[in-house]
Amino acid sequence: MRLGVNVDHIATLRQARKTSNPDPKDAARICEQAGASSIVCHLREDRRHIQDTDVWRLRQSITTRLNLEMSIAKGIVAIALAVKPAQVTLVPERRQELTTEGGLDIVNLRGRLKRVVRTFQERGIEVSLFVDPIIRQLQAAQDLGVEMIELHTGRYAEASAPRLRLHQLRQLSKAAQAARKLEISVAAGHGLDYDNVSAVVEIPEIEELNIGYAIIRRALFVGLQDAVREMVGLVSVPS
Repeated sequence: MRLGVNVDHIATLRQARKTSNPDPKDAARICEQAGASSIVCHLREDRRHIQDTDVWRLRQSITTRLNLEMSIAKGIVAIALAVKPAQVTLVPERRQELTTEGGLDIVNLRGRLKRVVRTFQERGIEVSLFVDPIIRQLQAAQDLGVEMIELHTGRYAEASAPRLRLHQLRQLSKAAQAARKLEISVAAGHGLDYDNVSAVVEIPEIEELNIGYAIIRRALFVGLQDAVREMVGLVSVPS
């Protein structure tokens, strides 16, 4: 299983003082050296962490793949088309949220998404959609012809009761199976950490996990390289 490391919170720390350090580009280099398969960043409309220049510099410097998380706002789409990352992951975005709170409503946004997806694919940019583990949303994703979906694991990660967590895990597994039957590649992410990731790793249809906050939090105590290596070890365990 591949690991994509999100470097947004490196930029969060930098923006707290509006300086040039710590630099997400330097963090990305360390993550790649430690075994990350891709680098993820989210260019939000309010620019709360990642800035436009960060996206350009990451695109130019990383040796793996850049996965740009983004909304479908026209200005953000224009930047992504200019930068041309290997992949874009389309996510919902609300200004008030601390972090992405749920998946795209592909069913109701089908018209807008179809135009955006087609535009990226015509430029040779792979498209993933961040979705809740709901079958009708996966079917709508198939209709759009996307290469990948990323399952929102937040409800699983946040479930405190064992029975509820098991239920959410089963929902993820069913959705991953359904996506593969629809010939869509499957990634997953949101809220995953060193304690809860192993159960998700055991879902064979999931090919990639995208994790950021937990790794950066861990890095405060053990260093970024060791934090990434530890997570790579957890996601690389054969199911």
